[in-house]
Amino acid sequence: MARAIVTVPPGVPRGEVFEVRAIIAHPMETGFRPGSDGRRLPRDVLRRFTCRYDGATVFAADLYPAIAANPYLAFHVLATASGPMTFTWEGDNGFAQTETAAIVVT
Repeated sequence: MARAIVTVPPGVPRGEVFEVRAIIAHPMETGFRPGSDGRRLPRDVLRRFTCRYDGATVFAADLYPAIAANPYLAFHVLATASGPMTFTWEGDNGFAQTETAAIVVT
């Protein structure tokens, strides 16, 4: 399991836009780089990131091998109601990780 860090504000006034930041520790190996033995390292890339707010997708991104290791994403969301925000990373070799943060709308 990779280490993921998600940052959301502790409370947001209804109707305000707030920033969400997400980073995951992942090597993002393209499959083209040679290892110490001269053979190519196997491909290991995150392919998709999705953020759902209270069940609805509010942000999604397709990721490609050219993205850096430990991908960092920042985006803005409109506060509509208190509820869970779910972050899902999907990648090669069956990799999937989900983190959740609670949004409190005042």
